[in-house]
Amino acid sequence: MSQGRDAAPTSASAPSAESFEGTMKRLSEIVTRLERGDIPLEESLQLFEEGVRLSARSQEKLDAAQKKVEELLAVDDQGRTRRAPFELRDDE
Repeated sequence: MSQGRDAAPTSASAPSAESFEGTMKRLSEIVTRLERGDIPLEESLQLFEEGVRLSARSQEKLDAAQKKVEELLAVDDQGRTRRAPFELRDDE
């Protein structure tokens, strides 16, 4: 079975690459490498492209979280909390 560059073992408390926290950590690493300015142009472009993809993924997760919060805080015309089923999806 082929493994990518992220195949290093992780502890139970380490954020996964797919989690919001893992994505933000990787974005931080990319920014740090790009800010150093000591990598070739082609590698810089690849890192920048990865950063753009990760940024979009993070924004999608933030948008979904905001929608959930808004649903939880929703009130009806009389100021009473609206009750709606709260569903967790496997992709979050």
